[in-house]
Amino acid sequence: MKAFKIFVFAGLVISSLFVSCEKSEELQIYSIIHEEETEALTQLFTEKTGIKVNYLRATTGELVNRVIAEKDDPQADVLLGGASSYHIQAAEAGALEPYVSPLAEKVPSYARSNDGSWTGFCVLTLGIGINQGRFAEKFPGMEYPKTWEDLINPKFNGEIVLTNPVASSTAYLFVQNQLQRFGWEKGWDYLLNLAPLVGQFPDSGSAPAKLIGTGEYAIGVSYIHALAKYASDGFDVLTVAPPQSVGDVDCISIMKNTKHKEAAQKFVDFMLSPEAQSLMSSIDFTIPVNPDAIAAKGSVPVSELDLIDYDVKKAAAQKEEVLQKWSKEVK
Repeated sequence: MKAFKIFVFAGLVISSLFVSCEKSEELQIYSIIHEEETEALTQLFTEKTGIKVNYLRATTGELVNRVIAEKDDPQADVLLGGASSYHIQAAEAGALEPYVSPLAEKVPSYARSNDGSWTGFCVLTLGIGINQGRFAEKFPGMEYPKTWEDLINPKFNGEIVLTNPVASSTAYLFVQNQLQRFGWEKGWDYLLNLAPLVGQFPDSGSAPAKLIGTGEYAIGVSYIHALAKYASDGFDVLTVAPPQSVGDVDCISIMKNTKHKEAAQKFVDFMLSPEAQSLMSSIDFTIPVNPDAIAAKGSVPVSELDLIDYDVKKAAAQKEEVLQKWSKEVK
């Protein structure tokens, strides 16, 4: 009997160790969204669930390539952020684990995959940002560009900033915007006419809004929510929403073979919640997909945008070909 008690006690100790190890497990996240938002969201998630989070913040291209390369032995559990075409690419490479959250029913059909491999948590759309002071100094008397075609003006040479689509989902969305509204040939004509006027192609999607805000360039292409944030922070930034723009969603997905599947699913549930999306909008002026979330005052509602019928699957299917052509002919 004494031996049995010792055996039971030892078993309970071992069980408690397993429980404590399980509770101390840390969720690993690859984050494409900004550092400030990532930090705030992961902290709130930890407060609500007790699950600790580690994250790596990097560009879309770098992290999506990591997810695909690591698909047999993932080093992270969740991919947070990035346009849908990138998540489709990862899913087609067999790197994602489908999961349909109970909160997905609140998400519009355009913002989620049919098989649950990715789900959108905020709307993305592009605009033209203008530093009004620098524009007035460089182009006195000229009207602000109001359409995508207006950017192709030789006078703007060197005063436009656009991210590199090879590294940034922001710029790839812009490239697809032109290819899908014009068609392949005319779209490339537009892009190859615009590229020589661009003064800088940074890798980070957040760079153009910052460079416009600080007055280093007069004109830039960026997400509208990023431009709205700089304007709200007091920078001399005017946001223009051109007609015939493209709309997509920032997505979240779970890695195939994740070591922390249950925790990863809980994080997806969290990102689809009104609380998480309201918090994110309050920081960076994004447009939530959950109708119960509260958008930040000053963010641009979808109803005020003129969006094309964006083919996400085409954008994903053409990605390799488009980026090869860009690298060869532009940069």
